[in-house]
Amino acid sequence: MTTAPPARPKGTSVESDALRALYADWSEIIATTPELTTRLFRSIFDEWHQATREPEDVTYREETVGGVPGIWTLPIGADTSKVLLYLHGGGFAVGSAASHRKLAAHVAKGLGVTAFVLDYRRAPEHPHPAQVEDGVAVFRALTERGIAPADITSIGDSAGGNLAIAVPLALREQGLPQPGRVIAFSPWVDMENAGESLKTNADTDALVTEALLEGMIAGVLGDGRVDPRTPLANPLYADFAGYPRLYLNAGSAETLVDNATRIAERAEAAGVDVTLTIADGMQHVYPFLAGNAHEADAEIAAIAAWYRG
Repeated sequence: MTTAPPARPKGTSVESDALRALYADWSEIIATTPELTTRLFRSIFDEWHQATREPEDVTYREETVGGVPGIWTLPIGADTSKVLLYLHGGGFAVGSAASHRKLAAHVAKGLGVTAFVLDYRRAPEHPHPAQVEDGVAVFRALTERGIAPADITSIGDSAGGNLAIAVPLALREQGLPQPGRVIAFSPWVDMENAGESLKTNADTDALVTEALLEGMIAGVLGDGRVDPRTPLANPLYADFAGYPRLYLNAGSAETLVDNATRIAERAEAAGVDVTLTIADGMQHVYPFLAGNAHEADAEIAAIAAWYRG
């Protein structure tokens, strides 16, 4: 039986249905495929780019930076002295530079900078902290190339939003400079699965469920070998004193919305300059609709204004 996506909330665009429908399709595949291999799971999520229109006037280049492979997004006329260090989402286990290159390119183009999208090591083959280590390695390699730390922005979505937040914390632990800014789309940080919106938004989120997250947590934390309250795995337990400017967003319909609000509260309490936006009726990582839905394009424009502010 085909499972229909949640009804489109009043006031959201018809175009935004594309992401909701894609998520509903994935959810049906996951629910009806008992022997879902890791390879197939990853193949499904590599369709994430389908919600995003290919941006114009952007070229791409594959490269290995700091020992980590990835894809450069290079908007024509961009300031090459400024870089977005983009960490893709996918529960630390799926997603890739390929699935996220168009989204990263839209953001880079909007900001007038370049972006490097990491193909970091994924769980369960490589549990925490491998992903954070790869982000740190790329950051250090960029600075060794002459990019000023303040001109690097750590950015990511979902699990990649967790990593985007954690990489500056790891750099601080090592006595290294932090990036100038951090941007996190629908960050998934709660490794204890304790958020209220997991239950209150269960009927409106087309993809993310407690059960899905439990499997992802087991993979990245090595079936309990890593404490779910470890700050670099779960930034809700991190000390944000001296942290860079932080931009967070989420959709009001998603189960992870209170991950963003709780991070915002914790960072603000530590004196961090925080901007938080919650988009009415939007799904998980709704900026994936860039170029196709006005909600995503308006959000990227708002981020560009924040970036230049």
